[in-house]
Amino acid sequence: MTPFPDQRLFLSAGPCQLEDDALNLRVADALARLAERVPGGVIFKASFDKANRSNVDGVRGPGLEAGLAALDRVRTASGLPILTDVHEAGQCAVAASVVDVLQIPAFLCRQTDLLLAAGATGKAVNVKKGQWMHPEGMLGAVRKVEGGAVLAGRTVGDVAVTERGTFFGYGDLVVDMRAFARMRAACNVPVIFDATHSVQQPGKGQGGASGGAREFIPPLTFAAVAAGAQGLFLETHPTPATAPSDGPNMIPLDDLPALIDRAVDIWDRTVRP
Repeated sequence: MTPFPDQRLFLSAGPCQLEDDALNLRVADALARLAERVPGGVIFKASFDKANRSNVDGVRGPGLEAGLAALDRVRTASGLPILTDVHEAGQCAVAASVVDVLQIPAFLCRQTDLLLAAGATGKAVNVKKGQWMHPEGMLGAVRKVEGGAVLAGRTVGDVAVTERGTFFGYGDLVVDMRAFARMRAACNVPVIFDATHSVQQPGKGQGGASGGAREFIPPLTFAAVAAGAQGLFLETHPTPATAPSDGPNMIPLDDLPALIDRAVDIWDRTVRP
């Protein structure tokens, strides 16, 4: 079963970075129950390493080995497919032995060796569009992932691309709703909307950390679904204020079901015949 169903709205959600088992499994349990209401299913996401923190002393996560072990425990307990970020080519094969989807962070969406290595695993790959990239520019990233599979003698895995906002001056992002149709036409793969990173305010938090405006997550989510996004990416946490990263732009876990119910309703009304 594809993690990116083309004709059914799907969701990738979870904490920004892995924490302890209690937190990871609490979120996964809530998402597993929510999956019954999402036509295309739910993928659990969390990062084992936040390699692009604003400050050198920022909490980065448990690392590759411990992080993959934690993700495997989430899979066993919840039954959900798993997504995690990879930052270096050497991480791809190791991560692919545990997870279902490899994600390429936006800052790395043009890194040829990383994209080739991700594709070579034969696993599904989600590539986030860089904050400076035009929608059609993502075709090159898709071709690199596909080329990696071919070079490795593997069947090309599912590929998706993600819109996560474009820089608007310093410290703010904007979402061009035309991007969903443009990326779909250019890349011919499912297009996901990252609603939580799109409301991030880089450098506007305390101590140089990123801020965020989570009040705009719902309207942007609903607009993106109506504009043609086929999947949603939402970082969530029971208490975002205590999260080690991206708290200001995460949606509280208790608020997620109502948001998704409305998004599914919009999908049903605007996408399905």
